[in-house]
Amino acid sequence: MREKEATSDRDNALFEAGIKLGALYHQFIGTPVSTETAEMLERAIERSVALQPWVNSVEVSIDREKVSEIENQFKYCELSGMMLDVKVVVLYGQVEVHARLKYEDEMDYPLMRVEKITKGLIIE
Repeated sequence: MREKEATSDRDNALFEAGIKLGALYHQFIGTPVSTETAEMLERAIERSVALQPWVNSVEVSIDREKVSEIENQFKYCELSGMMLDVKVVVLYGQVEVHARLKYEDEMDYPLMRVEKITKGLIIE
């Protein structure tokens, strides 16, 4: 029988950051968006994700140029991964994880990745 290992704050912070980005992506892709409504959608996504446990900050940017390139005759399109640049900071215990979702042209893929992990005493 294998011995169970305890998870660390780092393990949990990394997991939570990944879950936040994955949930955000699959919840909002396909949402109608236009150049006129992009800012409101950015704020709505930020506020939605910020409600979740351990989220310290969220920053969402929708590429207006990509939106305007594919807007239909009714002046809107559907949000896609190629339009998003999202930064999420998760604080779990004493570990802070900075994660990002950003479309990578060379991969033709909206890549999610960890950009930075810090550990230290959190002063309240």
